[in-house]
Amino acid sequence: MRHQTALAAAAITAGLAVSMSAPATATTARTAPPSPSPSPKAAAASADRLVAARAAAVHASPKDDIVRRGVTTGAGGLQYVAYDRTHAGLPVRGGDFVVTTDAAGNVLGTTVNQSAPIEVSTTPKVAAAKAGTVSRGRLAKPTRTSAPALTVLAEATGTGRLVYETVVDGTNADGRPSRLHVLVDAKTGKVAQQWDEVRDVDDDRSYYHGGSQQPTNIATTASGGTFSMRDPGRPGISCGNQSGTVYSGSDDAWGNAGGSNLETACVDAMRGAQAEFDMAKGWLERNGLTGTGRGWPMRVGLNQANAYWNGSYANFGRNSSGTRQATPTDVVAHELGHGIFQVTPGGSGGSNEKGGLNESTGDIFGALTEWYLNEPRVSEQISGTTALLNYDPPDYLVGEEVDLVGRGPIRNMPNPSAISGHPNCYSSSVPRMEVHAAAGVQNHWFYLLAEGSNANDPGNGRPNSSTCNGTSITGVGVQKAGRIFMETLNLKTTTWTHTTARRASLTAVLNLVRVGKATCTDFTTTRAAWTAVSVPASSGEPTTCTG
Repeated sequence: MRHQTALAAAAITAGLAVSMSAPATATTARTAPPSPSPSPKAAAASADRLVAARAAAVHASPKDDIVRRGVTTGAGGLQYVAYDRTHAGLPVRGGDFVVTTDAAGNVLGTTVNQSAPIEVSTTPKVAAAKAGTVSRGRLAKPTRTSAPALTVLAEATGTGRLVYETVVDGTNADGRPSRLHVLVDAKTGKVAQQWDEVRDVDDDRSYYHGGSQQPTNIATTASGGTFSMRDPGRPGISCGNQSGTVYSGSDDAWGNAGGSNLETACVDAMRGAQAEFDMAKGWLERNGLTGTGRGWPMRVGLNQANAYWNGSYANFGRNSSGTRQATPTDVVAHELGHGIFQVTPGGSGGSNEKGGLNESTGDIFGALTEWYLNEPRVSEQISGTTALLNYDPPDYLVGEEVDLVGRGPIRNMPNPSAISGHPNCYSSSVPRMEVHAAAGVQNHWFYLLAEGSNANDPGNGRPNSSTCNGTSITGVGVQKAGRIFMETLNLKTTTWTHTTARRASLTAVLNLVRVGKATCTDFTTTRAAWTAVSVPASSGEPTTCTG
């Protein structure tokens, strides 16, 4: 055991716009060799010119200002230029959009959710104090409330809605921490939307990566004779206690492989985070977890059968029996996957349906990281708490190794309905479901995309998976499925639903075809997988691919 020691956005002219939404009819994809040197400056310049020349395409009103947020590089040199907007000086939630270019900066397309320019009075009829009171009432024990801020809510249809946005910190009815965003209609005083920044799973000697007989080598930092659990090559990744103090000491030997040992929990957390970082780079061509070469800190020792992402770090507890910490690969990558969802265009705030897609995103990154590590399928226990050759092998189950509440996995991607109340297929009730249950639909889509309906390899984590329409699907492989999903997230906007995710994923595949990273068969499979989980086609989605 070791002692703890302390250790430019560019503004675009008002009223300007963006180009073409996803094509409503046929789309031709041409294959071109990717550039080895993507140019963010060229991408930004091309996108800015497009925005300045095509105001109608982004439904900009004369009172809008459009601001470029940044450029993210994806697979094959694809570049994503993200924009926000204000209206009459107020921030617009849901007014964001993304312009996609190739490596040379040639514009390929855009994603825009607004269907009309904003036309709304910015004079409230409800006092800010009233909005604050309504917002505080959404938590059982509020401890801190931000000043209500007037904001324009741009929904997928309509001309906008004036709301107050308030952030309430505290605990919810079951005692779990919460950082709740509440949007109160400034005309009626009723709650328009709310979402929680805290995302949970309710979902060297490691416990989950070899146990007591197989040392796990994690990257740590040495300075002046002191070692700390900070990754020197993956900036931002660290692990410490509940106060945020990073574990440190006089040697570089960590943990004892015990299921209740917190230093061991950090070994597992670091191993999972480092693998996810490397997977993002090697499989998805993403620059770290953040897209800018960094990761996030982690904490262990939470005294709950839970783990969560709070908007800036991941926090890990233990199972309900207290015998294991909640730090297997898929749980660690799930929580950090919420961070990826948060920093990709469109952020993580929004509707309940978006929350379900966010939970699914965490599950998908958990599965991707497990398959990237590809650990062996052996597990033996000594005295119930010390692991011998204990691993977290790849599969599409969530949290099965930690046994969080004594019932095995908390989600099942090939067959979500194996967990009570989790749907395999999309329906009108899914957008209103509890977010962990609602994750089932996109999880099922990802499994079908990666492995297909007839993988027939249950002993190696790839069971057969029934489709909702009785069709048979051949998967594209987990790595390619991950790349398609990552490029879909790079097209995400604030308003995010199952149908917009479907549309964006098809656009993402076509972009990958253009840079030689996918085929038209991948396009067909992506579309078939969405149809197989009953997510309907949306207006304006691509329908044709010719490579």
